[in-house]
Amino acid sequence: MSNLTSAGGQASHEGGGHRGTENALHPWRRFVAIGDSFTEGIGDPDPDSPGGHRGWADRTAEELARTVPDFAYANLAVRGRLLGQILAEQAEAALALRPDLVSVFGGGNDVLRPGSDPDVLAGRLDELLGIISRDGATVLLFTGFDVGHFPVLSAVRGKTAIYNENMRAVAKRHGAVVADLWAARDLRLPGMRTEDRIHFSPLGHHTIAALALEALNVPHTLKPLQVRPAMPRSWRTARHDDLVWARTHLAPWVIHWLRHQSDSDGISAKRPAAGPLRLPGAAAGEPAAPRTEDDGGSHLPPSSSASAPA
Repeated sequence: MSNLTSAGGQASHEGGGHRGTENALHPWRRFVAIGDSFTEGIGDPDPDSPGGHRGWADRTAEELARTVPDFAYANLAVRGRLLGQILAEQAEAALALRPDLVSVFGGGNDVLRPGSDPDVLAGRLDELLGIISRDGATVLLFTGFDVGHFPVLSAVRGKTAIYNENMRAVAKRHGAVVADLWAARDLRLPGMRTEDRIHFSPLGHHTIAALALEALNVPHTLKPLQVRPAMPRSWRTARHDDLVWARTHLAPWVIHWLRHQSDSDGISAKRPAAGPLRLPGAAAGEPAAPRTEDDGGSHLPPSSSASAPA
């Protein structure tokens, strides 16, 4: 069980173990992120980041590191991984790094697969949380996001909702924090996704990092960023775009699934060891401004989509 007391989203650790961090805004010193492409950071390219991708987990770790000089971070996530693979390959490896905070995002690739059972997935998630919370680490989970507004992907909306409810029950049993992406309406705005409609853009990853920090009750500097309004489209244009998406992104995914191929072949974890972070765009000891694909510098009103942990 975690040392988290989160009935109202209050994240805290009992006892000591964090000396020298009187000015820290949170109790954590070692953060390990596990999961699939969502946590690897696909959709948020950055040549200065290990593996060439930044992502919400790196952005979250950067914020957590600002007030903890010896903060360490590892990211074991690998694109394409199913929940069973995350359990088999990443759970014990994460525990061996002695984290006091572990994030888990998994099950999305399973839900997309025809015939997958959200109840079976919940059992695997329960086993996974049993391992990574064994030594008292705080665990952060993410619900699946709402795909009801996407053609084709909307077919798994009901399965995702069931998995989310099962996840909440598992989280409660293990004392985990849940960041609610389903309720995050900002993630439906244009510019939040890449062209494949599955992975998040730099703007989406920035938004999710803020949601993660708010779920953990950590003050942060990630301000809501302006989203450019979508250009009006005719019905004919929208259907043409759907056909292009299906040919470019959906068809290759289906072919890979039928051939039992994975886009993760030959890919390994981008941060396999827990170590310090180099904050992007900042001098030593100075905070870095968040980077995003969408410039302009103006901000949306503070979002109300961040949900308290379940």
